[in-house]
Amino acid sequence: MTAPIQDVLDLLDLEKIEENIFRGISPKVGLQRVFGGQVLGQALVAATRTVEGRQCHSLHAYFLRAGDPAVPILYQVDRSRDGASFTSRRVVAIQHGRPIFTLEASFQREEEGFDHAFDMPEVPVPESLVAAETLRAQVAGRLPPDLRALALLPHPIETRPVDPRPYFAPEKRPPGAMHWIRADGAMPDDPALHRAVLAFASDMSLLDTGLYPHGIGWFDNKVQLASLDHAMWFHRPFRADQWLLYVQDSPSASGARSFNRGMLFARNGMLVASVAQEGLMRPRDAHKSGH
Repeated sequence: MTAPIQDVLDLLDLEKIEENIFRGISPKVGLQRVFGGQVLGQALVAATRTVEGRQCHSLHAYFLRAGDPAVPILYQVDRSRDGASFTSRRVVAIQHGRPIFTLEASFQREEEGFDHAFDMPEVPVPESLVAAETLRAQVAGRLPPDLRALALLPHPIETRPVDPRPYFAPEKRPPGAMHWIRADGAMPDDPALHRAVLAFASDMSLLDTGLYPHGIGWFDNKVQLASLDHAMWFHRPFRADQWLLYVQDSPSASGARSFNRGMLFARNGMLVASVAQEGLMRPRDAHKSGH
């Protein structure tokens, strides 16, 4: 039986069309738009394919238009700079002749330097927690048929929330959450691939934290949600197929936008990556159109 993460690895295995141009596909799972984490991961792979001997340490991206899952995505890489220590790349994702996404990524040769980091919060070990897949299955019967099918699909990223929030009629709570996450299946050793998979996973639950103080869930039709931008910094080596604690919060929401942050810790307590994102969080009764 193929591990669920293999589907993501297949998505990240881009086809080279021409020098600096790659093509990616989307899974056929019935989504109306392309998942933002997929475009993040694929764009990072496209950039990485043009760099040798250096690993990505940061990326900054903007979601410009909703992606169409029915057609391939073209990734055009601009080799912005190749310096003595750092390499910069810019990637534009294109569909139907228009850009849907842009990414700026910086790569660095391995260096030693000063070292410090926040401590990981004390939380239960992942083996003691209930998997999100199990929690979704418990409520799947209350979903419309199309959403029910999606909820029951095997997920490539195994998630175990530290303090699960009800999918329906959630209570108001402070804007913070913690999840243990890992790729559902063993991965090759390539560090660049682990970065791309973590970029994919980092967009999965981050926007949720902005909903917490308002008592709104993902299946609530009161709100329109979409990622607007995404930034990520890779601090230390890690494996995406081993447990990582994703600590998230939302310091502010205003102007129909929610600002969200995340830190990812390896099981040994080391901070390995940080994330920041702003997302559309628009009351549906205020506007009906997309961003």
